[in-house]
Formats: sequence, C-alpha cells, structure tokens
Amino acid sequence: MSIDSATFRTVMGHYPTGVCVVTSVTPEGAPIGMTVGSFTSVSLDPPLIGFFPDKKSKSWPPIAETGRFCVNILAQDQELLCRRFSGPIADRFSEVIHRTSQNGLPVLDGALAWIDCDLYAVQDAGDHDFVLGEVKAMTAERTVSPLIFHRGAYGQVSAITITAGNERL
Repeated sequence: MSIDSATFRTVMGHYPTGVCVVTSVTPEGAPIGMTVGSFTSVSLDPPLIGFFPDKKSKSWPPIAETGRFCVNILAQDQELLCRRFSGPIADRFSEVIHRTSQNGLPVLDGALAWIDCDLYAVQDAGDHDFVLGEVKAMTAERTVSPLIFHRGAYGQVSAITITAGNERL
C-alpha cells in the first residue's frame, strides 16, 4: 500500500506537537534561528533531545555548522514569534527581544523553557534529518501552557484532570 503525502500529513496532524525555535550564533556572532514542530526528549543518560529539520531548510545548515544550539520551547502566547522564525524574513531577530544563555546562545524572551545543546549526531531520516543534541544547560522559566500545533492550527493545552477509577493519575 502506498501512502501519499497529503494523507500522511492529514492523519499525522491529528497528533498535536509542541512548537520550538532552535537558535544559535554564526562564527561572526550573528544570531540565527528556525521554528521546529518535531521536538522530543530522547535519553536521560546521557541527556539527549531530538528534532527533525527538513533537508530543504536554509536555516538548519548554518546552525549545524556551529555544532551547538538552543531549543526555545514556545509558550501559548508566542504564535507570532513562531511564524516569524518559520517565514522568509531575512533578519528573524530584528525587533525580537532575546538574551544569551551562559553558553552564549540566543534565548527568546518569554520562552516557556530553553535547552542548550551540543550537536551529538545527525542521522538521515528520509526528507528530514534526525538531529540529536546533548543537553548542556536547561531552565524552565514560565508555567503557562506551551504553544501546540494540531490539525493545521496553533493552540494551547487546557488543564484537565485524568482519573482511572478513584485514583488520580
């Protein structure tokens, strides 16, 4: 059975994903960044995270060349920031408030959390790369809901309590 890309995208769109901006700095010190919607924790020992940049991305190669990056987990109120870093804007950091982490990488103001990584490995994954980063520093800064992408739209998580029988999970 052959799966066409439209069907694949539609079905997979039923699974919500968090939204992040991966940042770094060029050798000249200029900040660079890109939006990713495919981010996950991978390992506790060593602490590894992963994401999947498109092989056609123009933003990923210069980030990869630096050998390090910062994953900025976006909060529910940062949709415009997400769109800015996924669009064709030449200077994505223009008018974007940010600071640098202790490792010198851009941290976006208002991010839910940030994770500084060294590039650990890059594996071929079809029309994407599977990027593994070894975590060097991380901080959660806000307690609001994350920005999510679900069925082609941005949204947020609503708080719910899940119970099984009389026990809270």
